[in-house]
Amino acid sequence: MITGKTGNGLQYAVRKGGFSVGYCALSIRCGTRDEEGYHSGIAHFTEHTLFKGTAHKSAAVINGYLDRLGGELNAFTTKEEIVLHATVLKEDLPKAAGLLFELATEATFPEKEIETEKGVVIDEIHSYKDSPADEVYDRFEEDLYAGHPLGQPILGTPASVRRITSDELKGFVRKSFTPDRMAFTMMADIDEARMEKEVHKLARRFFPSSGAEADTVFKGDTDAQGPEVKTNRFDRTIDKRNHEVNAVIGGAAPSLYGGQDRIAAVLLANILGGPASNSILNDVLRERNGWVYGVECGYTQYSDTGVMAISLGCDKDNLEKCFKAISKAIRELQDKPLSDRKLKAAKKQLLGQLAISSESGEAQCLSMGKSLLAFGRVASSAENKAAIEAVSSADLQSLARRIFAEENLSRLVYL
Repeated sequence: MITGKTGNGLQYAVRKGGFSVGYCALSIRCGTRDEEGYHSGIAHFTEHTLFKGTAHKSAAVINGYLDRLGGELNAFTTKEEIVLHATVLKEDLPKAAGLLFELATEATFPEKEIETEKGVVIDEIHSYKDSPADEVYDRFEEDLYAGHPLGQPILGTPASVRRITSDELKGFVRKSFTPDRMAFTMMADIDEARMEKEVHKLARRFFPSSGAEADTVFKGDTDAQGPEVKTNRFDRTIDKRNHEVNAVIGGAAPSLYGGQDRIAAVLLANILGGPASNSILNDVLRERNGWVYGVECGYTQYSDTGVMAISLGCDKDNLEKCFKAISKAIRELQDKPLSDRKLKAAKKQLLGQLAISSESGEAQCLSMGKSLLAFGRVASSAENKAAIEAVSSADLQSLARRIFAEENLSRLVYL
């Protein structure tokens, strides 16, 4: 893998791997939390409308540009990032890469296309009402961070989306889509030096007026982290008149820059409610008792805070049983350290899951971009393994006591 930075501040990482398929991604440090002064939801709406026309291509041309090559073009928005990514045959990778840069730098945001897309996004907002499991988690985070930019809904509201204009979108992109806030990543069975040359070519082409290399300050630097985000505590039940009850329980957790605590939190979440059927909550709530269709413990990391939350859906009659079982499982993790045997098995399981995930070229490409934006580098598999192996039972026990302390926990229930 080759990593570096172009003369105008664009970070990049290129990696040789795979077979006939190539992957590329353009990650931009700009998300929902950066919407101050703009209408709520503008980051997500920008992601949608980048595809609606550029100085050289119409929306119809963009929609079919990679499709005709058998490729895929996609994008997503988080609270801290907008990411454009593509998957194509390796010989078409330069075309895909050029399209991503063109979308990010030359989008025209035609008024007619914008008005049409508003209906699409508003429909997406309304569709969440049909998915209470998704809505309850988003509402949980909104309440947890109420009063802070992280508490803003990614999609915005129907009213805020209707007010977004073409000029506002252009201003948002002009301010946020600068090369020093971007990371470009490529992965294909192509010589890495050749891919690196392509990155520099694209940077010169699409950022011709950028000055000397930007003095990028990564959010991971001690002086750049800023104050810790204050979270709210609540215990709220909302009558949705749904057949299934959906609930979220959780609270503040280590941030993206939480050091070894962050690694321990990843392992703790996987042990408690990871995707495997042998995770503690899956075993007790689903496999043994059949109280839930699904339960998970998720860990979300932001630059200055984090959230660990347990999500579940069950019949109303089983809700209190689930809460009691969850409390019991947490108390056991807080009171009794894992045995060496269980800890070793948990680490092996997590490392195996990460290894399998890394076999996906798309996942690797996206992960490299996130790492570059956050840390200015991409950790090796050996570094990640060493960090996981360094977690002790005492680390997990201490973290469980902090994250799941009564004064740190909030709860939201959709009945």
